[in-house]
Amino acid sequence: MQIPFTHLQGAHCETATIASLLQHRGLHVTEPQVFGIGSGFFFAYLPFIKVSDQKFPLVSFRAPPGSILKKVGKRLGVTFHDVTFKDEGKAMDALDRALDQGIPTALQTGVYWLPYLPGAFRFHFNAHNIIVYGREGDEYLVSDPVLAEPVRCSRADLQRARFSRGDMAPNGRLYYPLTVPAQVDLKGPVRQGLKDACFNMLKIPVPLIGVRGMRRLARVVEGWPAKLGPEMAALNIGHLVLLLEEIGTGGAGFRFMYGAFLRDAAQILGMDGLADAARRLTAVGDRWRDFALLASRTCKGRKVVENPYGHLADILRECADREEAIFRDVRALVR
Repeated sequence: MQIPFTHLQGAHCETATIASLLQHRGLHVTEPQVFGIGSGFFFAYLPFIKVSDQKFPLVSFRAPPGSILKKVGKRLGVTFHDVTFKDEGKAMDALDRALDQGIPTALQTGVYWLPYLPGAFRFHFNAHNIIVYGREGDEYLVSDPVLAEPVRCSRADLQRARFSRGDMAPNGRLYYPLTVPAQVDLKGPVRQGLKDACFNMLKIPVPLIGVRGMRRLARVVEGWPAKLGPEMAALNIGHLVLLLEEIGTGGAGFRFMYGAFLRDAAQILGMDGLADAARRLTAVGDRWRDFALLASRTCKGRKVVENPYGHLADILRECADREEAIFRDVRALVR
């Protein structure tokens, strides 16, 4: 049994999955539009939340998993069936029932337990979104947005990935659209998404969020060698590179995707200033890539500049200053 479904390879699993599901139902929004309307652009440095066995501080370059789906649904007038399970058998039965009804179904999974992914991609991350669009015997047909082509996954492996343990455990989560409007005027949702992103980056009164969070992280990075010692400082900067370049779309990748959203928003709202903001944010994305390159060399012990941690901190401050200016200009346009 196979549901007619068009595979979409995307930049980020959650936004590509949502865009795929909506396009399948006839609502043609792009992945950058999903990211922007869903207020996915974000930054948070949360040292009180520790990740991995080494207890690294959490640094996030996107809104929390699940929040994009909720905001996209609310702003576009789409209702989603979104459930989790305690019983693994019931979770698999619910997936089978949806497929029998001809419904492509999104699943939250643990990356490590998906055997079709190359070994280098398989690490312990429990918020990877995929779409299942059919079943043949003991195998499921999977549209994974990080891959160029659809793949197959056995029932046992898929069940294990759906109930992976640890941080952000998926608990068998599945979701799909229930009702989708035939047409949507994107002006209102786009404006709401822009305003929300400006608030998140500029106005949340917590010094760990938005551009202030970037500046706090810069101070912390600068002090890692003296506070942690060379070995732990290198491990921490390596973890930051992982968050920047490997998990989800990473810091630079989200800047590029939001730049694409700003270009769309410029046309939808008729605001040329948003196109200029898109160009400037894309340039900041390039600077985040410079940060990642220097950080990766630093964690490997390759000294390419004097005082590399101080240089990394300076790049973070530069990115914060430039993003603050961009979002202040966007806020002035859409207020």
